[in-house]
Amino acid sequence: MERDGEPLSARPAVEAEGLHFLHVTVGSLLATYGWYIVFSCVLLYVAFQKLSTRLRALRRRQLDPAAAPVEPDIVVKRQEALAAARLKMQEELNAQVEKHKEKRRQLEEEKRRQKIEMWDSMQEGKSYKGSARKPQEEDSPGPSASSVTPKRKSDRKPLRGGGYNPLSGEGGGACSWRPGRRGPSAGG
Repeated sequence: MERDGEPLSARPAVEAEGLHFLHVTVGSLLATYGWYIVFSCVLLYVAFQKLSTRLRALRRRQLDPAAAPVEPDIVVKRQEALAAARLKMQEELNAQVEKHKEKRRQLEEEKRRQKIEMWDSMQEGKSYKGSARKPQEEDSPGPSASSVTPKRKSDRKPLRGGGYNPLSGEGGGACSWRPGRRGPSAGG
């Protein structure tokens, strides 16, 4: 029987010869340029990934009206509002600086006046501490700011019963160990 005009016995020999030629050609090509082919495939894959993400982002921008370019009038108005807010904040800061400078100037004047009073009282032979305190007491009729108020005791309760202190060995049970005294041993 003949098929496609060729005898059946001749066809497998031609196919085997073609496969052998293909095997030799592809094998020698891979042996010579194998690493170049691998690296070029990797580079093509990376380039394809980058381009696909950029194309997706570009499509999103085209579909999203909020990401569309803003009109120049709106941009100018925003910048003017920002500049006005900055100017207002700077003016407030300058006002605070002036207040601070005035307070500092008043404190320096008060210190200078007290030093002059102390110097005058020392020249007269009086105690400078007593005379420096008198003007402050005259200015404030109530208790002076320098008077010390006694501290209030805390209302904390001890963690374990009255008088328990594990470091001293007092209270707390049968164990009453105390550390030995410091210093060299008394041995001889």
